[in-house]
Amino acid sequence: MALAFDEYGRPFIIIKEQEQKTRVRGLEAQKANILAAKSVARILRTSLGPKGMDKMLQGPDGDVTISNDGATILEQMEVENQIGKLMVELSKSQDYEIGDGTTGVVVTAGALLEQAEQLLERGIHPIRIAEGYELASKVAVDHLSQISQKFDFSLDNMESLVQTCMTTLSSKIVNRCKRMLAEIAVKAVLAVADLERKDVNLDLIKVEGKVGGKLEDTELVYGIVVDKDMSHPQMPKRIEDAKIAILTCPFEPPKPKTKHKVDIDTVEKFEALREAERTYFDEMVQQCKEAGATLVICQWGFDDEANHLLMHRGLPAVRWVGGVELELIAIATGGRIVPRFQELTPEKLGKAGLVREKGFGTTKDRMLYIEQCANSRAVTIFIRGGTKMMVDETKRSLHDALCVARNLIRDNSIVYGGGSAEIACSIAVEAAADKIPGVEQYAVRAFADALDAVPMALAENSGLQPIDTLTAVKAQHIKERNPYLGIDCNDVGTNDMREQNVFETLIGKKQQILLATQVVKMILKIDDVISPSGYQ
Repeated sequence: MALAFDEYGRPFIIIKEQEQKTRVRGLEAQKANILAAKSVARILRTSLGPKGMDKMLQGPDGDVTISNDGATILEQMEVENQIGKLMVELSKSQDYEIGDGTTGVVVTAGALLEQAEQLLERGIHPIRIAEGYELASKVAVDHLSQISQKFDFSLDNMESLVQTCMTTLSSKIVNRCKRMLAEIAVKAVLAVADLERKDVNLDLIKVEGKVGGKLEDTELVYGIVVDKDMSHPQMPKRIEDAKIAILTCPFEPPKPKTKHKVDIDTVEKFEALREAERTYFDEMVQQCKEAGATLVICQWGFDDEANHLLMHRGLPAVRWVGGVELELIAIATGGRIVPRFQELTPEKLGKAGLVREKGFGTTKDRMLYIEQCANSRAVTIFIRGGTKMMVDETKRSLHDALCVARNLIRDNSIVYGGGSAEIACSIAVEAAADKIPGVEQYAVRAFADALDAVPMALAENSGLQPIDTLTAVKAQHIKERNPYLGIDCNDVGTNDMREQNVFETLIGKKQQILLATQVVKMILKIDDVISPSGYQ
């Protein structure tokens, strides 16, 4: 046990309970960290690209998730190792910022660390490697900007947006319907986009799913779909030109804030109490009718008496509608959320051309469609699928497609996919390495080799010979000076990604390289790991 002495010669312990802690330092610590990060990257490597495999994950409560989305897989895996958790955070930050490319960023980080391990064994200091990687990432990002292309789109001409979303969806389980889903995603984003400010609020797009039907039945509703039905079975199932009262106050008599107790000892008193309640309900219904409402949507429930009264007064109602859905309905219909009946006025009512209840199959499941709204800036994508797992995976896939469409509206620059951008950057970084003096040159070359990991994984997952395919494409790149050549994963017969229409967003690709480099630098700088000995 290591002891230190104070100025009076008295010993004291630097680390408390030191014998119960394990300590790894120096090269050994760096190698252990790199090994942990590499194992996480290796798990995701096989999920990359259009021919990538899916992972099946079982949660602690028996829930099964099938996905090939990097962020979802790592989140569900519950990684224990601290460096492994850094990789999980890496894919999460890519997901939050860009929404797509979560698998690619982890694979790139894993490849950078693999190259760094070889440099460490040759005796190069980790800080010099980190600095070399930083230089190389700048070269790669600058080169991406040079090879990127801008394209124009409008509400009438959205083909380029659809093609980019199709690239994202082609690696998912839903790729047989990728054209249809890409069009739905683009139309949804353009419906809520503010093209002048180049801003998209994805909260206005509600993604709702229902098991049953087939994937082709997925539809875009210009309005809101709510998983509720009319509160009384005899209420009308279709209301045209609806004026909607959106309430957050319950349909029941007010309860005093203090503790109270009512003694009823005669029939007359009971009758009087019932009459008072009925009058109160009557007033509430009357206030809704006087404001001109033809449909009431309420955040809270109401008892059978109120329900019965609403039905008799010809005022259809929906109860137990969640707060987020209420907000979306208010945005779509142009209505105001009303907290008290006294404040209900005709100006605060929302307007919808059609409110209808729709049943599904032979089940009793019904949903409410609010369509032809006054303000169609809130839309719903309604997903159908054979199993719950299929519906969940389609939701995740569509989230990626929506994010890609949003990124393109913010910045309409694209690079070509299929590993072509990585190969072009790798060649550019390799060329730049010759001009860098000092030990950093080794790190810059290693960075160029690491960038080849993505096209290599694409080739491997597509059943091609990875090394032969990559070297052939790279030679063609240099010979023809064509930065748009990538791996022909779908066996179309051409390596030119412009002909295959495989696009990726420029900001997504830049973010991948910058994030992966940052995390690798952080891991390389750790040279001492102290942890409790029971913790593995």
